[in-house]
Amino acid sequence: MRAFVGIVPPDEVIESLDAFLEPRREHGDLRWSDPESFHLTLAFCADVPDHALDAFGERLAEASARHTPFALRLTGGGAFPDPDRAKLLYAAVPADGAGLDPLHSLSRAARAAATTSGIEVAGGTFRPHLTVARSNRSFSAMRWLRVLDAYGGPTWTVDAIHLVQSHLGEGCERRPRYETIESYPLGEGETR
Repeated sequence: MRAFVGIVPPDEVIESLDAFLEPRREHGDLRWSDPESFHLTLAFCADVPDHALDAFGERLAEASARHTPFALRLTGGGAFPDPDRAKLLYAAVPADGAGLDPLHSLSRAARAAATTSGIEVAGGTFRPHLTVARSNRSFSAMRWLRVLDAYGGPTWTVDAIHLVQSHLGEGCERRPRYETIESYPLGEGETR
């Protein structure tokens, strides 16, 4: 199973970002993300074996219970791998934002839950973001970054993480279709 552990923003956050992006989608040669798929990935696992799924779920439940809900906001944007050779645009979590430390902690916990369950975690250093568009070829993203710099979304409370299965090519326009396998509410904080 191809899966990720992520945070799904509430409807009002998705609607705010979607409304901001809507008039811009017709410009440029980008594949815009479907608002129904908006999420922040904490840990990506390209191959979750069936035999590891139960242990993974138990560890995610334990990890989420050790973290308290926290406020988060998307504002501005960025590009991967860099603005001059971009292939992906994203809405950003501000580097000085209040939710940054809890996001990093949740990512470490989700990655540990995967590896302890015998599941390989893909990707390098965690860089919190919400993907808004992709391109098959590199492009200069400077004008798009100026546009995204004007975005400031509503603050919301992150109160759960989700294990989501990715079905490649099954979504709109052959994009991935996401299916939430399980949700894990955040708890009261570290237990001893």
